[in-house]
Amino acid sequence: VGPKLFQYVMKVIVQAVQLLYTMLKIDQPSYILLQNPPGLPSIAVAWLACLFWRSKLIIDWHNYGYTIMSLNHGRNHPLVQIAKWYEKLFGRLSDYNLCVTNAMKEDLWVNCNIKAVTLYDKPAAYFKETPLELQHQLYMKLATDYEPFKPRAEPGSWNAERSAFTEMDGENGQVLKPPGRPALLISSTSWTEDEDFSVLLKALEDYERYVKEGVKLPPLVCVITGKGPLKDYYNGLINQLHFKHIQICTPWLEAEDYPLLLGSADLGVCLHKSSSGLDLPMKVVDMFGCCLPVCAIHFECLHELVKHNENGLIFRDSNELAQQLKMLFLGFPTLEGKLHSFRKNLRASKQLRWDESWDQTVLPLLGQNE
Repeated sequence: VGPKLFQYVMKVIVQAVQLLYTMLKIDQPSYILLQNPPGLPSIAVAWLACLFWRSKLIIDWHNYGYTIMSLNHGRNHPLVQIAKWYEKLFGRLSDYNLCVTNAMKEDLWVNCNIKAVTLYDKPAAYFKETPLELQHQLYMKLATDYEPFKPRAEPGSWNAERSAFTEMDGENGQVLKPPGRPALLISSTSWTEDEDFSVLLKALEDYERYVKEGVKLPPLVCVITGKGPLKDYYNGLINQLHFKHIQICTPWLEAEDYPLLLGSADLGVCLHKSSSGLDLPMKVVDMFGCCLPVCAIHFECLHELVKHNENGLIFRDSNELAQQLKMLFLGFPTLEGKLHSFRKNLRASKQLRWDESWDQTVLPLLGQNE
């Protein structure tokens, strides 16, 4: 009840009391590790808890909370300015700081006088390429609820089990990908203001036009996973599109199915635009863990993750994305020139996994021997 500002202040006060009460009930920790954002009121509360416990405070800077608030309120809104002052003030009171890019490391030092160590996000071990048999099982499971995963034609033999992308021989259990299969494009999102999905929808309209003009492009299944505040809005836009060669579905996947689908897809698309320009999209990290090539929209420090023309492509608008889809899928699946090259580079990179990266970067910082 009451004005929105009053509601917001009361929410912060109640959360602060609840969080402090909870933290003072735990066993005494040596360190308190806090991910920011959200940092209001958690940075101040964690600092108070550290004073009480005589613990060390580690802040893991994934972004700035005030820049996310500015997406709704604008950079000059009083709440945004207060949040900016708060993050800088309490951020300086931490004992150790981690951040996700070198660009953020520099910004923390120059603008906040905070010394941080870069700890790049890395995929968990279960983000990996999906074996063909598991792909088939996943597609058959999804086909029970989602039309795009259902077969477009009758099986080649009477006892074959078929999805849109795979076919399993009932006699020997062998799984194959039929030559006329569609391409599978995946994008994941939390449906928030920092991702403009109209860019992808416009690019898909161009893709449809290319097919009608006779360009040899495969049918396309576009899967957009996740849930969030703008999902209904974009579903409304999707329902207004009447594609003949493109199918779009927006499922909410079970936790164990998401990495399997990433490891089965042909191309990932990332529309994340950092509110600060200093963080990197975790979804691309997970896609790379699955050796999935990516087309990602440009922002300031994206080059720290996506190497253009090595492990994916960077685009700036819907026209550029449409051109990239056309180039990557031309002659698919017979020809997978760039897609194959990107996937090969991702396999060869043998990137660190999360636990290995933590051991190399953070444990020395804390003076641990193991």
